Amino acid sequence: MLAVEKSIRPLHSRAGAFALASALPCLAAALLLSGSAGALAQAAGQPWVREVQQLASRTQIPPGARIEVEVGTLDPRLKLAPCARITPYVPSGARLWGRTHMGLRCDEGARWNVFIPVTVKVFADAWTATQTLLPGTVLDIAHLQRGEVDLAAESSPVIQEPGRAVGRVLTRALQPGQAIHEADLKARQWFAAGDIVRVVTVGSGFAISVDGQALGAGLDGQITKVRIDGGRIVSGRATAERRIEVAL
Repeated sequence: MLAVEKSIRPLHSRAGAFALASALPCLAAALLLSGSAGALAQAAGQPWVREVQQLASRTQIPPGARIEVEVGTLDPRLKLAPCARITPYVPSGARLWGRTHMGLRCDEGARWNVFIPVTVKVFADAWTATQTLLPGTVLDIAHLQRGEVDLAAESSPVIQEPGRAVGRVLTRALQPGQAIHEADLKARQWFAAGDIVRVVTVGSGFAISVDGQALGAGLDGQITKVRIDGGRIVSGRATAERRIEVAL
């Protein structure tokens, strides 16, 4: 329905929850200046601004993180009828995280509905590269340093604990200061097919363990099969050296 152009100036906020709310009134001003919707002149004082604040406050961010918001532009060819009441909303399936969009709907004076591109950046400390690292590098602690990164820049989670990276192999090149993501690392192999492993069944308030023979490689976090006494085959998640966990 709507073409979008490059993002306009970034808007900054350390308060997190109201960052997006402070950005969207600028959209109203942009529409006014373009002549698209002259009735938006008083938009900053309209109830939809408070509603945007409520929507933005639902964004879950880690403690100590800060938010930075970039709001895109509407297609300048759009001609929107004057509107007395604009209602912002989060479209179904959208998330206020990374590159996303929000809806603006006119509910009084006209009937129109548009979408505005929004980029929500969430900055927090995580582990980054100390130097240029090539694919195939086996990481050690000297390759890691703490740095502020955008948690929302990629879908893969960043490395928050050094133990999740040390000893693993890089799958792509990293530059100094670049965040290390789970997707950048080969999965750690905890055991090979044929190894004897510990099968731990975890329930509410208890854990039972038996030994078994792995029927496949145990890659960290992935499901594998093990044959236990009596020939029974169980499936569980490889979690540590020669260990799988079966959840009830």
